[in-house]
Amino acid sequence: MPEPRNVSELKSFQGHLAYIRRFISNLAGRCQPFSRLLKKGTPFEWDDACRNAFNNIKAYLTKPPVLVAPIVDKPLLLYIATQEKSVGALLAQCDEDNKERSLYYLSRTLVGSELNYTPIEKTCLALIFAIQKLRYYLLEHSTNLISRADPLKYIMSRPILSGRLAKWALLLSEFEINFIPQRAIKGQALANFLADHPVPAEWELTEEFPDEEIFLVKVLPPWEMYFDGAARRNGAGAGVLFVSPKKDLLPYSFVLTQICSKNEAEYQAILLGLGIAVKMQLPQLNIYDDSALVIKQLTGEFEVKKPELKPLWRYAGELLAQIPEVSLHYVPRSENGPADALAGIAASLAHLDERPNRVPVCEQWVIPPPAEEEIDEELTKEIEESLPISASQNQTEDWREPIINFLRHSTLPVDLRESYEGLLLRCLSKQEGLQVLKEVHSGICGAHQAGPKLHLQVKGLSYYWPTMLRDAIEMARTCKPCQFHADYIHQPPVPLHPTVASWPFEAWGMDIIGPITPKSDSDKQYILAATDYFSKWAEAAAYREVKATTVADFIRTQLIYRYGVPRYIVTDNGTPFRNRVMDRFCEKFRIQQRMSSSYNPAANGLAEAFNKTLCKILKKTVGAHKRSWDEKLPKALWAYRTTARTPTQSTPYSLVYGAEAVLPLEVQLPSLRIAVREGLTTEECAQLRLAELESLDEQRLEAQQRLECYQSRMTRAFNKKVRLRSFQKGDLVLAVRRPMLFTSKTGGKFAPKWEGPYVVQEAYTNGAYKLVTANGSELPITNGKFLKRFYP
Repeated sequence: MPEPRNVSELKSFQGHLAYIRRFISNLAGRCQPFSRLLKKGTPFEWDDACRNAFNNIKAYLTKPPVLVAPIVDKPLLLYIATQEKSVGALLAQCDEDNKERSLYYLSRTLVGSELNYTPIEKTCLALIFAIQKLRYYLLEHSTNLISRADPLKYIMSRPILSGRLAKWALLLSEFEINFIPQRAIKGQALANFLADHPVPAEWELTEEFPDEEIFLVKVLPPWEMYFDGAARRNGAGAGVLFVSPKKDLLPYSFVLTQICSKNEAEYQAILLGLGIAVKMQLPQLNIYDDSALVIKQLTGEFEVKKPELKPLWRYAGELLAQIPEVSLHYVPRSENGPADALAGIAASLAHLDERPNRVPVCEQWVIPPPAEEEIDEELTKEIEESLPISASQNQTEDWREPIINFLRHSTLPVDLRESYEGLLLRCLSKQEGLQVLKEVHSGICGAHQAGPKLHLQVKGLSYYWPTMLRDAIEMARTCKPCQFHADYIHQPPVPLHPTVASWPFEAWGMDIIGPITPKSDSDKQYILAATDYFSKWAEAAAYREVKATTVADFIRTQLIYRYGVPRYIVTDNGTPFRNRVMDRFCEKFRIQQRMSSSYNPAANGLAEAFNKTLCKILKKTVGAHKRSWDEKLPKALWAYRTTARTPTQSTPYSLVYGAEAVLPLEVQLPSLRIAVREGLTTEECAQLRLAELESLDEQRLEAQQRLECYQSRMTRAFNKKVRLRSFQKGDLVLAVRRPMLFTSKTGGKFAPKWEGPYVVQEAYTNGAYKLVTANGSELPITNGKFLKRFYP
């Protein structure tokens, strides 16, 4: 912290000291030499008295009793603050009197690219700097973070973490930190003070402590082990109970496979317990038992006289030497009750045969390797005969028992597997697993769950076989009721393929509107409409009924005689469009008739869009005279043709005739263009008209470019929802039931949504398919979005 060089810096220094005056005794007296420099008109002269007072305050802030040691199991307070070029932090804690005490001060300057961080990123940097320096404090305590902004929310609520934010989030994941908004807390003022006066990067830090990161060492109590042995006529057992420093209990119960005395059982119990302790690598262990003989023999107070106990005593000494710090204590029988109970349980359950046993009992007999030079041959032979011993606590029973049980009762041992959750699962064969899946999926209480849910339910019933997840998915996928009652697939199966027309009247989309109720006064109830794909020009006529000859006459009189022979016409699969008359008519004029797939109006979207717009105009113009809609049809067509369309941003009239139509309103209230034309001569009008016709091609090219851009935007938006789904010739598929009315129920509440299966006879481009039934009858061409694969 540099010395103040002028009055402004001195005032700033004293202002910060005022916020932390409760940490400094006699602050007014310590600042007395500064008071004369603050008087008006006094020159700023930093003499020895000011320098000594400044150094005295700095020394006071870095020595006890300002900093104190943390209190175990109490939360910490972490204050962080940022400035333009520095960050600071203060670690504090409330003592027994609920007064905040400082534990650690931190501050540093920002360097390099850190100076360009946003304010919230600087706050995050201050937090990361604090947790890296105070790691050993924060791992041991829960921490309350106090700051102006919440860096935890900024880091953890980002939708995508990358770069330094991802690294910071990973560093924060191991700490228990809770954010508290900044209040009028004095500790925040000290954090701001540290941020304003950071340690310069060129300063060399001197450490007064060998390891400043380890400020608190928590000494845990040693482990405790209680053991006891039980010997009876029909068996013997050993019990061991470990007590961790956090008072967690680890009980062990062992069935001793050899008949032995009480003292031998005691030695067996301590040997088993010491073996476990050596495997756990316990640094400290206190051992307790109610047998004074065993304890005093192991401590050396008593001599071991019985030859059968000498190898056990010697082996126990070897195990005790492997533990760094161990102590043996004698306790009354009343204080060794749990270990005595564990030994008694093991001794009682030694010969229960086939009776139920829910207590996990480990079967073992431990005899240390004998020293041949100290034990006579007879004792050595005796010990070696009793050495079918295993160091494992989970040694199985006699290997002949399962064979005997199978020959006598035709029963096999239960094969169990332990799951990651600790549950014991019964292992099944492939055939048994399929039987379980079938019963759970579609049995008496089956709910026809999906594959993953079916797998979890079977696992919850404590069954296991290696391919249960794959079998569950396959079972749910091939279930016929699940296939026929599955939900509709709303995602399109193929990308969008818009119809492209390069010139006016090259392609028309045709459709029939009706029957319309009420009928018109002239008894008409249908409208036959056609829309040009390029200019959006529309033609429509009202009819009493629409037949094949009606459609052919409409195309001849309304389209060909006015606008020329089109290259192709797009229609649906309705009877008026799909017949011999239309085939001969199209063949005569060499017109391509393209039919959309059944129940797929989107394939002829332009015609459907015009139908919707025309109906809206008629609804708003007929008024109370509903039967006059056929008389209003020409006016609705005129309104549609003189309105700019969104794809081309031009009116259909201007794209066809090269100029905008003169509306009746412009005659009643002359517009500017009408007024200009009235003042022109005949030759000038002709020249103006020729100029408009010459610019018509350019206007149409611009409209085509706008149309292509519009179709491109629509295609990108549509393709985002595509989930590719295709079928090949010969595949079995299911089709949505017809008629496909998604807004109403069809065929009853419990009718299936799909029907079939059908065979794909032919696959067309753009996702259309020809299907046949099992008896060979053909179905209309169906779009792929109404199909899904069938699994027999």
